[in-house]
Amino acid sequence: MPDALMYNEDTFVVLETNQPEQFLSAEELLSKLKSVLAECQDNLPRDLQCFTTIEEQAKYLLDTSCDLDVGAGQYLQWYAVRLEK
Repeated sequence: MPDALMYNEDTFVVLETNQPEQFLSAEELLSKLKSVLAECQDNLPRDLQCFTTIEEQAKYLLDTSCDLDVGAGQYLQWYAVRLEK
């Protein structure tokens, strides 16, 4: 049986246009996603349009995705990482 630690997503590496990589906790990433989503409510991906709050949208992204289209030539990606072995 796999170790439950393998599925623990408490730290993420975040890659963003013109920024160095960052390591964020799940709470920090959720906050970042909410601030980015607040700026792009007029141009949401189709799968996020069914959610009524930014909190729900950010949580959905955190649970199901690893990137967000933030405009032409820009990117926001996040990947769960394990810092301990």
